[in-house]
Amino acid sequence: MTVDAHHHVWDLAVRDQDWIPEHSPIRRDFTVTDLEPEASAAGVDRTVLVQTITVPEETPEFLELAAAHDLIAGVVGWTDLTLPDISEELARLRALPGGQYLKGIRHQVQGEPDPEWLLRPDVHRGLSAVAEAGLVYDLVVLSHQLPSCTKAAAALPQLTFVLDHLGKPPIASGALEPWASELRALAALPNTFAKLSGLVTEADPASWSVDDLRPYADTALEAFGPERLMFGSDWPVCALAATYGEVIDAAAQLTSLLGESERAEVFGNTATRVYTL
Repeated sequence: MTVDAHHHVWDLAVRDQDWIPEHSPIRRDFTVTDLEPEASAAGVDRTVLVQTITVPEETPEFLELAAAHDLIAGVVGWTDLTLPDISEELARLRALPGGQYLKGIRHQVQGEPDPEWLLRPDVHRGLSAVAEAGLVYDLVVLSHQLPSCTKAAAALPQLTFVLDHLGKPPIASGALEPWASELRALAALPNTFAKLSGLVTEADPASWSVDDLRPYADTALEAFGPERLMFGSDWPVCALAATYGEVIDAAAQLTSLLGESERAEVFGNTATRVYTL
């Protein structure tokens, strides 16, 4: 079974996506119905739908989508980790229609001005509640925020952390450090996993090649191993640089030296296990 562990959908008539520039080619609706033929053509059987903006209404909508579409096997949603009643809020979400598809929580830490936002006491309390609920926490951060991710993961060994997009390495510049060392420090903790996702848009979107991505993928494979790494398309954001099929093909090339069982980890087993799909 092939799993795409990271994609999005949005309907601009329901809610604006204010992070998308006015004239961007992805400033239009992208639905599950749009994704289904793309996933089918690429041999993808199941997906994880991931939040896009920090509003409480989105997660219930995503849970309903998961209940209505066989393709979606899990949802990584959003809720305010700093709520005094965060445990009750997580229980409320899981009691909603489709609530059984809630597998994780994520927050746009990349947009927080405090580089150690994850270490705030109120956030730590929220992350503890995520762990107690049996959910995973997705990390969407910029590369300079990786040290705070490592501190948070070390402080909460009971919580599974999944790093989205390998922490957005500086692929366009070709620099590996300090990103590589900081990624290895995070990967040294057994409760951390990572997504081989979002790389094409960190490269030069107009002229990237698989060779541009390879040093970063190789670093992640060495640090996490295939059993702690999972493929994600980052569709439709990936469309800024590549089609769905091109992203799948790039990931296949980046993992071509792995054995068959190791590739099965990256392209399905890791995500199935971590998100209990």
